[in-house]
Amino acid sequence: MSLFDVEPVDPRLEAGTTRVRLLVAYDGAAYRGFWPNAGVATVGGALIVALEQVLNTPITLTCAGRTDAGVHAWGQVVTLDAPADRLDLGALQASINRLCGPTIVVREATEVDPGFDARSSAVSRTYRYTVLNRPFPDPFLRFTTWHVAEPLDLRAMVLACDPLIGSHDFSSFCRRPKVFEGQDPASLTRRVVDARWAELDDDLLRFEVTANAFCHQMVRSIVGLQVDVGRGRRRAGDILGLIRAQDRTNIPAPAPPQGLCLWSVAY
Repeated sequence: MSLFDVEPVDPRLEAGTTRVRLLVAYDGAAYRGFWPNAGVATVGGALIVALEQVLNTPITLTCAGRTDAGVHAWGQVVTLDAPADRLDLGALQASINRLCGPTIVVREATEVDPGFDARSSAVSRTYRYTVLNRPFPDPFLRFTTWHVAEPLDLRAMVLACDPLIGSHDFSSFCRRPKVFEGQDPASLTRRVVDARWAELDDDLLRFEVTANAFCHQMVRSIVGLQVDVGRGRRRAGDILGLIRAQDRTNIPAPAPPQGLCLWSVAY
């Protein structure tokens, strides 16, 4: 098995192995996303190196969400199959945290049923995006927020959340995956069950969205459009039409990655 294998775990466990679920948090600033990629630092690549060192066996990972470069996670879920005869979950968690911390931390390590898969067993994911809305930036928040200097109309942004709820083709907000010869285009229909803005202390605004799944750059593109509504460049009433248009050229550039965090995954 290659260092760079991250794929759905086979539900049929090999003899002598145990399926393990890891709850992982990470600061994505130093990583080129989760998905392992030869020659660059990624979260998945670092985890595989550490796991193979500790378990002394090739490892294949599955993750609940493939976060992009610079994106963080508090509730990423990872599954793998580990040798049962030398598996000590507490020691495994401590060893991975020693090797990967403090930028990558295993918050929990548990044994799960053989059919559990971090990606395919998930019923929803929740992302949070944080905006610092004041005239001057904060050097201590530069890796976890998007600084927007001009005042934003939070009421308009709250109204702009309503059209997102429900099942829609989010082609306007997603980077289309490559289609190879003989393949059908992947569906970009997603079901959003909750989307909301909240005003926090210290001039921070937080967008939280939950859906059955997300396509590439979907949350950041939604936030980019929502901030345009807050700036007065678009109206909340424009959102549904932009969704139905299924045309990415009508959507502003995605919000920068550092404000985004994979917050939780539900099963």
